Amino acid sequence: MLEQHLKKIFQLSGFRTGQLDIINAVLAKKDALAVLPTGGGKSLCYQFPVSHQNKLGIVISPLIALMKDQVLNLRKKGIAAGCLYSGQSDSEKREIFNQINQGGAYLLYLSPERVQKEGFQKWIMQKDIALFAVDEAHCVSQWGHDFRAEYAELKILKTLRPDVPILALTASATPTVLDDIARNLQLVKPERMVHGFYRPNLYYQVQTCTNEEEKTNWLLQGLKQFPEGRILIYCGTRKVTEGLSAELKSRFNQVGHYHAGLPISERAETQEAFARGDLRILVATNAFGMGIDQPDVRLVVHYQMPANIDSLYQEMGRAGRDEKDSTCLMLYSKKDKGLQSYFIQNSTASGPIKSLKWKNLEALVAYSETSECRHAEILTYYKDSQRLKKCGHCDSCDPQSKRKIIEMTFAKTIKSSIASLVKKTKQSLDKTLLTPEQEARFQTLRRWRKEKALELDLPAFVILADKSLRDVAQKNPQTLDDLKKIYGIGEAKLEKFGWDILVELRK
Repeated sequence: MLEQHLKKIFQLSGFRTGQLDIINAVLAKKDALAVLPTGGGKSLCYQFPVSHQNKLGIVISPLIALMKDQVLNLRKKGIAAGCLYSGQSDSEKREIFNQINQGGAYLLYLSPERVQKEGFQKWIMQKDIALFAVDEAHCVSQWGHDFRAEYAELKILKTLRPDVPILALTASATPTVLDDIARNLQLVKPERMVHGFYRPNLYYQVQTCTNEEEKTNWLLQGLKQFPEGRILIYCGTRKVTEGLSAELKSRFNQVGHYHAGLPISERAETQEAFARGDLRILVATNAFGMGIDQPDVRLVVHYQMPANIDSLYQEMGRAGRDEKDSTCLMLYSKKDKGLQSYFIQNSTASGPIKSLKWKNLEALVAYSETSECRHAEILTYYKDSQRLKKCGHCDSCDPQSKRKIIEMTFAKTIKSSIASLVKKTKQSLDKTLLTPEQEARFQTLRRWRKEKALELDLPAFVILADKSLRDVAQKNPQTLDDLKKIYGIGEAKLEKFGWDILVELRK
């Protein structure tokens, strides 16, 4: 019966991974926490129950553009929908309420601020409501990567209407963030469903770069390998965004840039131009992306490392929404880690939040330096219902893939720069080159790390980074005091893994 309704109303042949579980929980009037990745079909999880039950559904969303887009798509399917936002005329608002008063299925989108209005709270007390859907629910949690104070006040929903199920949806959230969302929204024994983080059409690649020129060369090669389809390039600052955009405009057509410092009208026009296809290459900060749903993004490049794995995963997830092969490339350098460290140090966040930000940054650095399967590590990190040992399509599993961005030296690179780069690379290799005995230790430690990761259900990079294992392999510590001198081993990891490492070395 549900499948018939899906085909009749939404013109879809079947549910995606996880969708049916989430929908069934809502239809059973249970609170639910649902994590589906970018492009995984989150919106259907609240649109379907409203349509199926022929009732009013209220959706909390942070972006006016996203609300308008979803309303437009629903109306095309013949489903009544509207959104309330600042700047609307009174007649537009009256029309929406008149349609709702006629009864039947209706999806009403609004901002979290509107929920706090006394008049609106009195109104929802009188309505037959199928559900409250909180989209981008990671904004509720102070531990999340995009906390918003206005979202924290949404706990009023459960106070006003304890009879209405709440569906909290996000594209990326760790177990800690999910716990915080449930607590802040006052969910009652919520069903927790984490699905779909595995994107088999995406090729994950991380490339370590020693300087900006090397980064630019990798980026240019990526643009050369992807002459068709849209391309997103993420930068860490507005200055780099504008500078890189100007550089690319001198070489390519249809290039634009986007950051929060631009006038609202200019941001809106840039977003619309990218959606229309007038811009093919967009250089942006993390201000661009929430609610963006372009199917043919073939390449996503992180020119600078983001703040955490959540941000990385969400931004990579904008590639290949049409399920065609696409590549996600992160250009990693120590300088980028320094930039994110600067942001944390100058943050006004509380001590515990800062501590978590440092921990999340270190996790991303370890992920960048890992030699394990990148997709498998992501699935374990988010505790997805699906797990892999090897994906077969990341730079660790398939370094010869046609989807991998290959290294290229460009003509404008002068000889002195090449010589300098070769020297730096040689010095870097000298530091990590292992003797046969050290290599044997390194492989023993890698096997131990993999077994420990399986035992604790943690990504290998959370146990210890490759750099730490190499350091152990080289120095061959024999005591806990010796281990304290190893890169990446602090008091916490010494307590958890110290004796295990010494036992492995003594084998």
